Amino acid sequence: MISYLLRDVRPYGEGAVDVRLAEGRIVEIGRALTEGDARVYDGEGAVLLPGLVDLHTHLREPGREDAETVESGTLAAALGGFTAVHAMANTDPVADTAGVVEQVWRLGRESAHCDVAPVGAVTVGLGGEHLAELGAMADSAARVRVFSDDGRCVSDAGLMRRALEYVKAFDGVIAQHAQEPRLTVGSQMNEGVNSSLLGLTGWPAVAEEAVIARDCLLAAHVDSRLHVCHVSTAGSVELLRWAKAKGWDVTAEVTPHHLLLTDDLATTYDPVFKVNPPLRTSADVDALRAGLADGTIDCVATDHAPHALEDKEAEWGAALPGMTGLETALGVVALTMVAPGRLTWRQVSERMSSVPARIGRLENGPQPQGRPLAVGEPANLCLVDDTLSWAVDPAASASRSRNTPFAGRRLPARVVATFLRGRPTVLDGKPASS
Repeated sequence: MISYLLRDVRPYGEGAVDVRLAEGRIVEIGRALTEGDARVYDGEGAVLLPGLVDLHTHLREPGREDAETVESGTLAAALGGFTAVHAMANTDPVADTAGVVEQVWRLGRESAHCDVAPVGAVTVGLGGEHLAELGAMADSAARVRVFSDDGRCVSDAGLMRRALEYVKAFDGVIAQHAQEPRLTVGSQMNEGVNSSLLGLTGWPAVAEEAVIARDCLLAAHVDSRLHVCHVSTAGSVELLRWAKAKGWDVTAEVTPHHLLLTDDLATTYDPVFKVNPPLRTSADVDALRAGLADGTIDCVATDHAPHALEDKEAEWGAALPGMTGLETALGVVALTMVAPGRLTWRQVSERMSSVPARIGRLENGPQPQGRPLAVGEPANLCLVDDTLSWAVDPAASASRSRNTPFAGRRLPARVVATFLRGRPTVLDGKPASS
C-alpha cells in the first residue's frame, strides 16, 4: 500500500504539523517529517479532521437507481468529507431482512467510496404493523445496529416499546422519524403564518414533539436506546433537554438544511424546498443551532434524499419531499456554527464524526470510524480548506440527483481531500484516481 505524508495540516484547526499515513493508519505526527518513500500531499494549512460519519443517508439502491446508487451516493459522500454513511432502509425491496441488508453491505464493499453501514427497518415493509427481522439483521454480515422506518413513524406505542426492548439484546438503537400521522394528514409544509397565506395544509410542530415525548418515556421505561431523526422544532429541543437531564439514553440529530433554511422559502412554490419534516421558522432555526452548540442535539446528519427529476420537478403538492446534502453538509455547518463562533472545528469533528460513529456503534467495529487523530488510529481523514468559499453547482454534483436547496449559494470551507484507511478517495477536491 502506498504511504502518504500530509504536509502542513492543522488537526482540529489547531497547530500545523505533518502526518504520515501507512498501512491504513496514522503512524507519525510531528514537524518537518522526512519524506522517505511516501507520496507528499501539501495541505497548505488545511484543517485536518477525522473522516465524517453520516447517520442518515438515502442511497436508494436497490430499487431506485435512477435517483442514486451506492457508488454515486458514496462518491458524493467522499467529496463531502465522509468516510462512512448509514444507508436508510426505505429501498425497494425494503431492507427488513438479513438478505437485503447484506445486499446493501456487499454493494458497499464492492463499489463504494466510503464505508456503508446498512440501517434495518423496524417493521416489515415499513408497514408499522409487525416487527421486522431485527435479530437476524443484527447477526448478519452487515452487523446492523441502527433500525429505522425513516420516512414513516413507528406510531404504534406498543410496537415501538417492543422494538426498543428487542434491540437491547445486541446493543441496537431505534432511530425514530417523529411524526404523528393523524396530525399530518395531507400536510405540505410547516403549519404557521406562511401555510395560512399560501393555503397549504400545515405540518404542526406538535406532531413531532408528541412522538418525541412519548418515545423518550418509552425508552426510559424499558431502559433502551432511542435516537431521534432530523429534529426540526424548538419544542423538540426542549423535550430532548428534559430527557437528557433525566439521564435517559436518548440521542438526536439535526440536518444542515434545518440549521439554515426557513419556511419562508416555501413562498416560492419551488419544490426543491419541500422536505419532511418541513422547513420551520427562524425561531426554530435559532433553537436548533443553540441545541447543537450545547450538546442537546448530539450530531449533524444529512438526510441526503436524492430524487429523480420527474419526482421533484413537479407542482408543490405532487413533488416528493427531500433534499440532497452530502457534498454541502460541512459547508453549511461551517456557515451556521463555525463562522459565528458557536462550534470549534474540534467540536464539529465530535458532532459529525465521533458521536455519530458511537451512536451507530462503528467506533469499535471491524472497520472503526470516528476515531481521534492520533498515532495508531485508522487513517480515515478529511482535509478542509477553511479559507476557501465556493458556490454550490448542482450540475457538478457526484449524486445522480440535483435536488439541492443550496444551488448558487456560497458556502465557506471546502473539502480538498478525503482518505479512507490511508487511501485517498478525494484529492484536490476531485475524485482520486488511485
